[in-house]
Amino acid sequence: SQQAQLMEVLKKEVRAMLIAAKAGLTPEQLEEQYMAMVCKPLPLHDLGFQSTLELMTQMPEVVRICSKNGTLILKAIADDSTKGIAKLVASQKVKPRKVSKKTATKAVATKNSKNPQSFQTLSAGTPVLPAAVKAELQDLLSSSPLLLTDLDKAFLRRFGRAFQYRQYGFLSMFEVLRSMADSIVVEQTKAGSLLVLRKYLANTIEQQKTPQDEAEEEEVPQAGMPPLEPINETESCYQAAHLMDSEPVQTQAVDLDDHLKQVMHDETSECPLPLIPLQHQGFEQFPSTPEIPPDAVQDRRLCSLPPLKRRCLVGVIVEFVVSPSQFYIHICSTEASNKLRDLMFEMRHVYSHKVASDKYIMPESAVRPGQLCCVMVSTWWYRVIIHRVVNDQEVEVFYADYGHLQIVQRSLLRFLKWHYLKLPAQAIPCSLAWVKPVEGTWSSAAILLFKHLCRFKELVGIVDEYVDGVLYLFLCDTSTKEDVYFHSVLRDMGYADVCGENIPSQEFEELNPSALYVQPNEKQGNAEVEEPDLCLQQESQDAGSETATLKLDGAEL
Repeated sequence: SQQAQLMEVLKKEVRAMLIAAKAGLTPEQLEEQYMAMVCKPLPLHDLGFQSTLELMTQMPEVVRICSKNGTLILKAIADDSTKGIAKLVASQKVKPRKVSKKTATKAVATKNSKNPQSFQTLSAGTPVLPAAVKAELQDLLSSSPLLLTDLDKAFLRRFGRAFQYRQYGFLSMFEVLRSMADSIVVEQTKAGSLLVLRKYLANTIEQQKTPQDEAEEEEVPQAGMPPLEPINETESCYQAAHLMDSEPVQTQAVDLDDHLKQVMHDETSECPLPLIPLQHQGFEQFPSTPEIPPDAVQDRRLCSLPPLKRRCLVGVIVEFVVSPSQFYIHICSTEASNKLRDLMFEMRHVYSHKVASDKYIMPESAVRPGQLCCVMVSTWWYRVIIHRVVNDQEVEVFYADYGHLQIVQRSLLRFLKWHYLKLPAQAIPCSLAWVKPVEGTWSSAAILLFKHLCRFKELVGIVDEYVDGVLYLFLCDTSTKEDVYFHSVLRDMGYADVCGENIPSQEFEELNPSALYVQPNEKQGNAEVEEPDLCLQQESQDAGSETATLKLDGAEL
């Protein structure tokens, strides 16, 4: 029956989730992880159950229900096909080794120079917060410092969900704060630990040393966090525009540096004269076409990051997964992370002002496939490329910095300013090297396992080669006692065959938005000739690791 088939599939998915969680999961955590991984809730009602716990009791061969400090914990019961991965997860250390990337990479290079036939122990992985979560924490502290004891309530009130740091691999909130020491300072006060933005603290000290300067008009501040509310000048402009719309007589609006000026009288006369509407003079009135700002991007593309050298080691975070043959990564580097974060804050600061935002509204003629623009999602602005027009209200867009496609409202699109072209697209399209699915296509269980292996971890990537713009690399988790190579795990679980060569990704052959819409890095110089003042600039990318002479042989696979 359909229910029996659904139950069998669900058992495999639940076992895969619980095996990946060394300490087990509460029923609530299992519900959240299932939603995050499968993008739909647990099928309780389809199977005739009222609660997750009731469903788990019907899987005695899959789930062991334990109690710890009064909390119910769900743990996996491994079968013959999953014993290997269960042992690997059980061997994970509670506290990751604290070894710097530079030192560890040098050690790897030294060892492999003596024995190039096998991989040696790589740098230990440490938990990392996703860029969006880091931005949320900084946004929370941008208005004022916050006591650590109030952080959970404030985060829930602002973003509508609890801050569950454990799902990102952290054991305590202090580990989270240590990972963000470059942007958040913890000060000890009588009331307790006070969380302060480092930029906020630096600005406060600077203001104490120097007298307060007069406020200067600038579109985007170069230091300090963007205000959450529009500045007074913009607010007054918006009110002026609103008054203009309500006037019964016709007015002429001239846009000069975002300031609205009304021509309400005849300059040759000393007293104001109301303007007579055109239709009263016998002229036909035509709707005005919105003028496209001169700094709006219309026919340009983002460039890609410089290619990585073959066999180099690089820290990566997997941002989005379709399958082991189609996923997108970010390079782990403080410089790259800060640039993307600063870009998001600056875009939010600019586009959150109504006058500026309205200025970059896209006319219907500009909403077309291939158009580079930006879109607002939950108060944040992202660089996107329109992939297809769904209907009069919706379009499907590709997130150039994160790698996924999503359908959004057309009304949320805005022209991208030329200034935001400088940073290359941060998402790198990737495929796992030397593997192919056993059954021709990747099974849902294989995809789920791969997502669990990648989730919220800083991994070590070993670059193999580029094929048609797609980076083929090996992925290794070094946070365990023994390094875990993902291609080996997929093979041992019976999901993949290791073939010793890179098979072109079927998924990327069907659709590769990066190849369609992102300009290869080597062509970047040609684009600069057209617009010298608003050109794309080459962003040097440090892989964060030294190249090493590494070789995969059959024994290692």
